[in-house]
This record gives sequence, structure tokens and C-alpha cells, in this order.
Amino acid sequence: MRAINEIIIHCTATKAGRELTIDELRAWHKQKGFKDVGYHYVVMPDGEIKNGRPITMCGAHCKGHNANSIGLAYVGGLDANGKPADTRTQQQRDALKVAVQVLRDVFGDVPVHGHNEYANKACPCFDVHKEFGKQPKSNQL
Repeated sequence: MRAINEIIIHCTATKAGRELTIDELRAWHKQKGFKDVGYHYVVMPDGEIKNGRPITMCGAHCKGHNANSIGLAYVGGLDANGKPADTRTQQQRDALKVAVQVLRDVFGDVPVHGHNEYANKACPCFDVHKEFGKQPKSNQL
């Protein structure tokens, strides 16, 4: 298993309410030359968490940080006009919180970052540190 030292949160940069399957996302990423979807997990609007790239494999989601991170994305991130916005449903908010807790249970109390901390992008279109920066590790999941 790879050593994991951070979780990086992303959005798919798709308009709110747009349906997106993991297979469609995988096809987009393969068109860009990736071997698979770049993220390890993707949170759908209904809160279902889909597996992307296996966590044993290095991600393709954040240049310079892929080797030792887990990429976690939610479907959305753009408003109806295509502008960056926090479009997460309540189910996505809840699922992201659970996913981060579970990943921290597995990999230790690793920091959580937004993609925008490492790239000139709005992604994930919300303040990751307000939501996850001081989140305690949970032993209940």
C-alpha cells in the first residue's frame, strides 16, 4: 500500500443538477490520457460514493501531490451559468464528511486540502478548511 499523507477534495466542474456517471467521468479522463478516472472516489448528488481509481494506485488529480494522496471529488461545482459555485447537495455534504472520517480512520489524522490550494482553480468551490481542517479522527465508523 502507498503511504498516504493527505486527502485532496475536488469537484467535477459540471453544472449543478447535471447527471454524471462514473463511466462518463472515466471516459473524459481517458480522453485526457489518464489510465483511469483520476480520483479515487466520486460522490454523486444523491450521496452515493462511487469507486474511481483503486487507492493502491497513484491518483491523477493534483499535480505534484498524486503519489501520497487520496483524491475525493463531488459531482458539480458550477452553477447554472457555468460559474464556480458550491453546488453540493446535503447528501453530498454528508457523504464527504463520512468519507473523510473513514479515510482518516484508515490512514491516520491526515490533513484535508482543496485542489485550489495547489492549482489556480476554484475547485472544489468551497472552503475545505472550514469543514475539514479541524475535524477530529472518528473511531466510530
